[in-house]
Amino acid sequence: MSQEQLRPESVPRADEMPMLGLGTWQNEDPEQCVESVRTALEMGYRHIDTAQAYGNEESVGEGIEGADVPRKDVFLATKVWTENLSYDDVIHSTTESLDELDVESVDLLYAHWPADEYDAEDTLPAFAELKDRGAIDRIGVSNFEPEHLDTASEVLDEPIFANQVECHPLLPQDELRSYCDDHDIELVAYSPLARGEVFEVDELTDIAEKHDASAAQISLAWLREKGVTTIPKATGKDHIEDNWNSLAVDLDDEDIATIDGIDRKERQVDPDFAPW
Repeated sequence: MSQEQLRPESVPRADEMPMLGLGTWQNEDPEQCVESVRTALEMGYRHIDTAQAYGNEESVGEGIEGADVPRKDVFLATKVWTENLSYDDVIHSTTESLDELDVESVDLLYAHWPADEYDAEDTLPAFAELKDRGAIDRIGVSNFEPEHLDTASEVLDEPIFANQVECHPLLPQDELRSYCDDHDIELVAYSPLARGEVFEVDELTDIAEKHDASAAQISLAWLREKGVTTIPKATGKDHIEDNWNSLAVDLDDEDIATIDGIDRKERQVDPDFAPW
């Protein structure tokens, strides 16, 4: 796939979710956030990820509205923060999120962490209720381990569509990826570039040189080969475009084996309330 062929329809999809999206964590400057979302969509991205905790849902909505792309063509996801995970707060805060985003519904709604106010039997029925109302199309969870996914599946009649977790060549999440494959749950990777650490890994920079690519593009291509959707955060046009051009990178079996064999494992996101 040449860069000239990188059109929206070229993006691999996981059950109608584009496997490359734009993450907006820490994109807190309103004007910059609007511009980065608009730029990404007009470049070809069709998957935008935000969250209540990011404080930028209004700007994300403005970026979508300002892009020359119909809303129906954009896969939009947001997340309910931990302090809003009681039944009533899920309903209320999601209604507020839809107002901030200026949309009638989102394609995917995540429970951000199994922490604080999260209680599977109280929280998840609210997600099912929102789906019944047409406010959300799919139910997602984030930072869930297999045992949390087991419990969620027991509580919900609706399927869990996706689990969003940290995943990259330094945290390949082999066990969790296998679990999600077995249970038809899409794995979505946040921090897929290990917060910049991928640029310091010799195996990745060597493969990048081989493909005339960046280490970021190699990491995103490797995750795509593993069936993992990625939402790298980016604000400037250059980084947004660099990530987009990862779609033109085709890794061979030797490349994949080399990355699989990286002897360095690091988790970048590890708050005190994390479930692992």
